[in-house]
Amino acid sequence: MSAATGAATGTPSGAATGPSLTARLLRGETLGRFAYVAFCTLVFVFLVAPIVVIVPLSFNAEPYFTFTEGMLRLDPEAYSLRWYREILENEVWTRSLVNSLVIGVSATALATTLGTLAALGLASGAMPARRLVMGLLISPMITPVIISAAGMFFFYSSIGLGQTHLGLILAHTALGIPFVVITVTATLSGFDSNLTRAAASLGAPPLYAFRRVQLPLIAPGVVSGALFAFATSFDEVVVALFMAGVEQRTIPRQMWAGIREQISPAILAVATFLIVFAGLLLVTVAWLRRRARG
Repeated sequence: MSAATGAATGTPSGAATGPSLTARLLRGETLGRFAYVAFCTLVFVFLVAPIVVIVPLSFNAEPYFTFTEGMLRLDPEAYSLRWYREILENEVWTRSLVNSLVIGVSATALATTLGTLAALGLASGAMPARRLVMGLLISPMITPVIISAAGMFFFYSSIGLGQTHLGLILAHTALGIPFVVITVTATLSGFDSNLTRAAASLGAPPLYAFRRVQLPLIAPGVVSGALFAFATSFDEVVVALFMAGVEQRTIPRQMWAGIREQISPAILAVATFLIVFAGLLLVTVAWLRRRARG
């Protein structure tokens, strides 16, 4: 009856109108996907462009913070590695780099150990006041860093740890612990506690069961938290301004001093190193997450 009506009225049947509707839907979906990708690309360029522009400036042969005429013409003589050589040859920069590595590695080791232990306790159902403890542990992440820095300065100075490597390590440890707690807690949410019970039923001591059963499964979360803790310490400047002396200057602290005391493109070369380091960190974290899911 419908076919006859369609034939009588001269309109195509449903078989003819169906593909056209499907084509319109597919075309609309394609346009929507293209608009979404274009919008994300614009946002990405808006956020990253001010950072990426530092990279070519770090190769400037002249002591300027702007693109010279030769650089705009892509003249090879306008580019140089002199500022990278200055970083490696200048004792101030090398000492700052060593301080950053020593303080960052030490703070990361402490933050990873303490944060993992705290996350294990928070994952236990017998933990009292779990939300309150969690809020206290992550408070350094949400508290304005200048408030934390001022408090740490007065506290550590009162116990004789002001302007010392140990005081700066402990301060950076407090800043890195929240990242370890969050990442390890998220990993433990998918951990099957029956595995540790099975290990205990087979006679494994708690430490052995943690080392051989639990730790390998939560290792991606632990490593991700450690990477974030190291990045926090390596890139931190406000606490270093309050607590670091001349002998404890880190790379960010030296960059701050360089901008205030002597403007040099060597700062841009160091910033390029930090950009590359941040990129490698993000790639590593993404790889660890993909591995944990797989």
